[in-house]
Amino acid sequence: MMWSFGWTARAGLKTPSRVKLCRKRAEWKGVYGRKQGLCTSSSCSPRTAPWRLMFFGTDQFALESLKLLSSSSGILNVHPSLLPRWRGPAPVFHTILHGDTVTGVTIIQIRPHKFDVGPILNQELYQVPENSTADELGAALAVKGAHLLIDTLRKLPERIEVKREQGHAGATFAPKINTNMSWVFWEEQTCNQVTRLYRAIGSRIPLRTTWRGRTVKLLDFVGKYHVSDQRHQTPGSVFYDKGSCTLAICCKDGWVGFKAVLLNKRLTAADFYNGYLHQTFQKNSPSWTAEERFVSPKEENKELHKSEKSLRCRNTFHT
Repeated sequence: MMWSFGWTARAGLKTPSRVKLCRKRAEWKGVYGRKQGLCTSSSCSPRTAPWRLMFFGTDQFALESLKLLSSSSGILNVHPSLLPRWRGPAPVFHTILHGDTVTGVTIIQIRPHKFDVGPILNQELYQVPENSTADELGAALAVKGAHLLIDTLRKLPERIEVKREQGHAGATFAPKINTNMSWVFWEEQTCNQVTRLYRAIGSRIPLRTTWRGRTVKLLDFVGKYHVSDQRHQTPGSVFYDKGSCTLAICCKDGWVGFKAVLLNKRLTAADFYNGYLHQTFQKNSPSWTAEERFVSPKEENKELHKSEKSLRCRNTFHT
C-alpha cells in the first residue's frame, strides 16, 4: 500500500501508453472537479492531479508510477515488518518461516531506485500470535497498517520533520516465495521447522517430498504427532495411525502428521496406506531403505548415486 501526493496509474497497468491514458483521466477529473465546485483551482489544475491517492500494485507498477511523481512530500509505503528487518516482497511469510515472535508495521518514505530503505515516519510493534499462519498474520497487519497510516497522515508534517533513517544493523531481505521452498528435508528439519514452513507457505504452495522417485504433495497438516511405535526412527520413515487416519512422518527430532497426500490424485492417509504402504509394513523389514520412506530430492540423488556406484562395482567384479 502506498500513499502519494502526486498521481499515479491504476494497479496492474504496466505499459507507458496506459499510464499516459490514466494521466489524461486524472487531468479530466481535475477539470470536472473545478466545474462542479468540488475543489479549488490550485488543488485541481489540469497539471496537478489529485493531491492524495492510494494505489496497490507490483514493483513494476510502482516503478512506472515513481517516474511520474514529482511531489516534495513523496510517497508513503506501508510495510508489514519492523524495518529494516525483512525488506523485500514477502516479509510476512519470512516472519512466520523464521519463527519471529514480534513483528509490526512500518510507514516509510519511498526513495527512488530501491524499495524499503527509505526513512521511517512511524512504526508499531505487533506480537505474532502462537501458531499463526502467514495469511492470518497478513490480515492482522493489514488492519494495523491502515490505522497506523491514518495516524501518520493526521500528523504528517510532524512525522516528516522527525523521520529517522533506517540502520544497517539487523537488516534482512525477504525474497518472494517459490516452489523450491516447499521441499521438506526430513533429516535436517525439526518438527517445529516443518510446522513453520507449513504455516508460512502451506496455503499457497503444498509441502513436497518424494516417494520412490515420485513427487508427493503433503496435505492437511495436523502438526507435531506422537508415535508410540518407536521402532523406526529414521528421518522420512512413515507410520500410519489407523485410529486417527493420519500419516506420521519422522523428522530430525520427532514426528509430524498429514491427513492426505497428492500423488497423481488426492489420496487420504488410508488410501495411501492401502495402496503404497501396506505391503511395506507386511515385510517387517528390520531397516527401512530409501524406497520405503519419504526422502528429500537431495537424499534421493545420494541414493541414486550409491546404486549406480554399486552397479559399477558389480560390473567391474564380473569382468
